[in-house]
Amino acid sequence: MRHPHLVTLTATTFVTWTGQRITAVALPLVALDQTGDAWTTGLVGGFAGLPLLTSGWWGRRLRGHLVSGRALAAVLAVQVLGLMLVPVAAATVGVGAVVLCATGLVTGATSALLSPAQRALTADLAELPGNGPDVGAQALAWQDLAHRVSMIFAPALGAWLLVSWGAEPLLWWEAAAVAMAAVAMLTVPAASAVPRVDQLEEEAPSLRSVLRGNRELAVGLALAGVGGVTWFAFALGLALLGVELDRPGELIAAGMAGYGAATVGVSFVVPLVVHRVPRIPAIITSWVVFGLAYLALPMAAPDLLAVGVVSAVGGLAMPFGIAALNALIVERTTGAGRRTAFTAETVLHAGGASLGLLVGGGLIGAFGAGPVLVVTGGFQVLACVAAVLWLRARRRSARVRRTGHPRDLYV
Repeated sequence: MRHPHLVTLTATTFVTWTGQRITAVALPLVALDQTGDAWTTGLVGGFAGLPLLTSGWWGRRLRGHLVSGRALAAVLAVQVLGLMLVPVAAATVGVGAVVLCATGLVTGATSALLSPAQRALTADLAELPGNGPDVGAQALAWQDLAHRVSMIFAPALGAWLLVSWGAEPLLWWEAAAVAMAAVAMLTVPAASAVPRVDQLEEEAPSLRSVLRGNRELAVGLALAGVGGVTWFAFALGLALLGVELDRPGELIAAGMAGYGAATVGVSFVVPLVVHRVPRIPAIITSWVVFGLAYLALPMAAPDLLAVGVVSAVGGLAMPFGIAALNALIVERTTGAGRRTAFTAETVLHAGGASLGLLVGGGLIGAFGAGPVLVVTGGFQVLACVAAVLWLRARRRSARVRRTGHPRDLYV
């Protein structure tokens, strides 16, 4: 990427995602040490999911103002305050359930606003004169790479820093890093040097109005939601399958290592070829391949190498599918509609993952990890088949309306 502002947006993505993953390591230990109750360790994550799931409602008016680096820097500054709540309370009045819930709500709300707004601003800046037609899709692919790299190394870094520094100093350093990212974000302008007042006050349209006439975009967002809901079968199901097969921790470690290495490796290639990636075929293929991996995992277990290979195969196509969906949003939407589409992508996928994890443990407990992996994998594949049939039916219907008679869609 030659555009310095796109580089800044990618760098801040890397810093914030790394911080979130390090926080996931440190906060539970601070909560346990300060409260002595194991149940409090999940409060931050649980309450962080509430703003995400409801951001389509409460964040609708706010999204219209998040059109510049200065606005995103303000969101990051609020996130810093949320991160500081726990170490400040630990040094003064002590950390309790109220502080943990407040931290989760603040960081969850800022993350729900920041992620889609940052991607929308990236797409807007990429459309400035002098940039090529595929710069936005490439920049978003680089940001996805930054996200995936943080997924690999940040938890291990957090564990090492936790041993070296302790949990509370680690949280202070994380807040400082996010504050530095906020300062860097101040240098990023809006897509227009002087945004019009009516632009800033433009109310975000509803998702239904954005998707009207965008059948492919609707399919991409729907499959992202299905993938989010079924993610629990991989993340939780593989861990519990290891317990069932007397290999606790080993299967999930092999699966996550294979999946993570494959997605990170492919993510280095995706920005270079995203302009050649067919949008809908890439989206559907990625979810079909991952669904088939779910079906194969119970057969691969308990062989660790086989589990790692199957997980890697499942992860190979995912960066292409995500890049294709982001490219569709860039190509089919503009302005407030683009921010709505990116918000929907975040809510459906990340929010779906939260809902899946919420009910997934009960399903696995009732039916077993292996059967749940098979059923969720099959459901994911069937959802893709249904999407293809629906798209073909809509295209056939559109041709009938235009020409007055059906045409063969397979020619």
